[in-house]
Amino acid sequence: MDKRSLYDGLNEFEEDLQKLSQNLMEMKGSLQELVEKNATLELENQRLRERIHELSQQDAKLPEREKQELSRSRLNLEKIYEEGFHVCYDLYGARREHDEPCAFCLEVIYRDSSNK
Repeated sequence: MDKRSLYDGLNEFEEDLQKLSQNLMEMKGSLQELVEKNATLELENQRLRERIHELSQQDAKLPEREKQELSRSRLNLEKIYEEGFHVCYDLYGARREHDEPCAFCLEVIYRDSSNK
């Protein structure tokens, strides 16, 4: 093997190593993003499970008469609100951050329909 072909072979090997190193860095970055996203989703899932459990307990405590007072459309609005979204006129469809209560949404859902 002559010196020229040995030198060319080493150059090719170096280029291949650089490409592999770059691919490894990209894969490492993608893995990091996936791990972070997975952790975020696991936390959100846990929070949602806890919220569902709370709502189930609250729902079980409500008297049946109180549940039947709301019309079907207001029950749908209540469900959307409990899922964490606004149902008031100004912010309809926007996510309620940290499930904060909204007096306007509650007014839309629970106001007396005979007092429009």
